[in-house]
Amino acid sequence: MSVVEDSNAAVKKRRREQWGWCWYDWANSVFPTSVTTVFLSLYLTAVAQEAAKADTARNGANGCPGDDAFQSCDVSILGLTFPAGSLWGYLLSAATVVQVIVLPIMGAIADRTQNKKRMLAFFAFTGAAMTALLGFVEGTNWQLGVLLFILANICYGSSVVVYYAFLPEIANPDERDGVSSRGWAFGYLGGGIALIIQLGITLKADSLGLTASDAARIAFVISGVWWALFTIVPLRALTQHQAPHGAESGASVVTAGFKELGQTFKAAKAFPLTLAFLGTYLIYTDGISTVANVSAQYGSVELKLDRTTLIATILIVQFVAFIGGVVHGMIARRFGAKKTIMGSLCVWIVVITAAFFVRAGDQVQFYLVAAGIGIVLGGTNALSRSLFSQMVPPGREAQYFSLYEVGERSTSWLGPLVFAAVGQATGSLRPAIISLIIFFVIGFVLLIFVPVRRAIKAVGNPEPKLV
Repeated sequence: MSVVEDSNAAVKKRRREQWGWCWYDWANSVFPTSVTTVFLSLYLTAVAQEAAKADTARNGANGCPGDDAFQSCDVSILGLTFPAGSLWGYLLSAATVVQVIVLPIMGAIADRTQNKKRMLAFFAFTGAAMTALLGFVEGTNWQLGVLLFILANICYGSSVVVYYAFLPEIANPDERDGVSSRGWAFGYLGGGIALIIQLGITLKADSLGLTASDAARIAFVISGVWWALFTIVPLRALTQHQAPHGAESGASVVTAGFKELGQTFKAAKAFPLTLAFLGTYLIYTDGISTVANVSAQYGSVELKLDRTTLIATILIVQFVAFIGGVVHGMIARRFGAKKTIMGSLCVWIVVITAAFFVRAGDQVQFYLVAAGIGIVLGGTNALSRSLFSQMVPPGREAQYFSLYEVGERSTSWLGPLVFAAVGQATGSLRPAIISLIIFFVIGFVLLIFVPVRRAIKAVGNPEPKLV
């Protein structure tokens, strides 16, 4: 990591980079929020449904029986046949597997070349273009949507790895919690504002002379433009801080990247405390992502809340998470990141317990639980990001953050599995939601035993005043 001087010019340069860096959270959050969570799942399933019906009609069958007709009609790709209604789940799984393969290589190349700014630009603009092109997916061409989403998802994950790797370079140990929290907060605010614009078009589609399909495709275009436009801000602010690890160019960079990755995997054994924190993080972040992903299902199925309430809840979480991210940064400055994360995990336990007792049909109680989730949603992950950056060996930032991202995606199946299994066994989602507390309890206990200061010292990084 570059040495940060105390001169006024160095401080101004560092502050400029920090603020510019935060804007990439604002820029990229539109992809996981609007595209992955809200619009594409339903839209792509509907397109696959139309394709399945068309294929069934061409084959002379009588159509797809039942109210959920598309669940009984099959689509095929690469020799695999499955119900159209299962497309989104399979697509998410496939996209995750591809990321697990690609991200570590991209991280190694970023560290080897130290050309992180150019790589950030390439992945961000390419991902934004793939996202905007989703607007051309219509009729029955769901295969195009699958291809574009996988490419956009690769670019999103790769850009995030490179983006995270800038953090140790632009913020000293005592600044890092605040910068990371501010960036995460910006992300929720930007994602929320973009989503309001897109939902506004969707809800007013009839009066604007648009179909629901038109509104969804416009949302994809807006997401791509938003992502690309606001990426310009960090690209103007960020600079190169380290010399390249090698002099390779062209195709040899990829080969050198594999070599660098192999060296990192071997060296990682020398930093067991860093790996211990990573393992602990993967446990409680699985709980966090599961709660976020099943909240709408819990509200709809168990609490019998309508679509309008669920949409309002998404927006509440987005904007309260902005406040939560800022507040977590302020608390961390006073008590340290580790203690703040542990306190946040306790709040998660309280919020999930409250969700268990929400009365069916009670919108106010559900909104209050959503606000509670928002308070801790961004802050917990933001401080985990900054704390992990303290334990990363200098010069290996992108590779370790690729492990951070890959690990998060590789273990994200466990929470949904617990939720689904408990719900099936009990016949109710209330025991299912309360069962997720186990992830936060285990994470809290394990975090107690991770000697963070020793972990930071072990990799050769300067220690912050508070951890």
